[in-house]
Amino acid sequence: MVNRVMFLPMMMGILCTVCIAEVDSVYPGRDWATKGPNEVGLDEGKLKALSDFTGGFGCVIRHGYLVYSWGDASRRMDVASAAKPIYTHFLLKAVQDGKIADVDEPVCRWEPRLAQINEALDHKDAHITWRHMANQISCYGLTEAPGTAYAYNDWQMALLFDTLFMGVYKATLDTVDEAILHAQLTDLIGCQDNPTFLAFGQGDRAGRLAISPRDFARFGLLYLNQGRWGDRQLVSSKLARMAVTSPVPNSMPRAGNQAAQMIPNQRSIGSRQIPDNQTDHMGSYSWLWWINGVDRQGKRHWPGVPEETYGCFGHGGKRAMVVLPGFDLIISWNNTRIESRDMESTALKRLTDAVSR
Repeated sequence: MVNRVMFLPMMMGILCTVCIAEVDSVYPGRDWATKGPNEVGLDEGKLKALSDFTGGFGCVIRHGYLVYSWGDASRRMDVASAAKPIYTHFLLKAVQDGKIADVDEPVCRWEPRLAQINEALDHKDAHITWRHMANQISCYGLTEAPGTAYAYNDWQMALLFDTLFMGVYKATLDTVDEAILHAQLTDLIGCQDNPTFLAFGQGDRAGRLAISPRDFARFGLLYLNQGRWGDRQLVSSKLARMAVTSPVPNSMPRAGNQAAQMIPNQRSIGSRQIPDNQTDHMGSYSWLWWINGVDRQGKRHWPGVPEETYGCFGHGGKRAMVVLPGFDLIISWNNTRIESRDMESTALKRLTDAVSR
């Protein structure tokens, strides 16, 4: 009789080996390799129903192949707040490359004016760290101390972009695309449609990313593969996993609406509200990514969708790129009718329902 204690670990090892062999990563070259939905276990009719629901344009990737698209998936367009996880990528890369000491380094090292404002609040902004900014808990422009409350804030996001790319990476608006975005990310993953951080030009919300759905899906594939692209580890697997698995805890309250001083000539990357505090984190905000966490009332962010799902979202879901690791699946869309978390959830549930194997 087989010893069950010995047999189960042995079988688990065999199964794991089989699983690894079956999920060898496929990466696109200059163009995406394509397969039909049925070849990768997706129901084309259900994908068509999904794209009819969303409208706009986009594409679906499975097992590293472009398997479905609607509209013009090569169209480059602003993705609004969906750009933010790309900022996190460059922040984590700066840590990895030794450009900054670590994510808990005070940002005032690079922007000294932060230490000079809000004297009546004990110069609280001198204590803002990169971790605070990349989780929207810096309380910049609000009276709360850094790390004590959450505020989704576009003035802070402009500060993050300018300090990271113009300070740490020493770019200018003339060079940020070619020297940083392209040379250190989008060229390395083979983007086809010339992404830009200047979606509206240098004089209008610089840092807004214009990218096509098929190019954005390449960024999703990079994180699906934990920071690896082919034989190159662009960001360490540890940092890549941290970015999409470390939500702001529900113990962190949402900030209030008392404005505090910002540095002179502070710009916004979107909102014009002062103070700016657009939404709660809902237990689902991790390093500028949205993940499928649970809020303070115990509600899953996207009910019925796998827990490990994560993505980039702009304008209430109208623009997005989403990774579903358990299904080896990525979807990217823009200019859709989606405008709420419930609609996001419905779209993603329709996608998972299209999986037949």
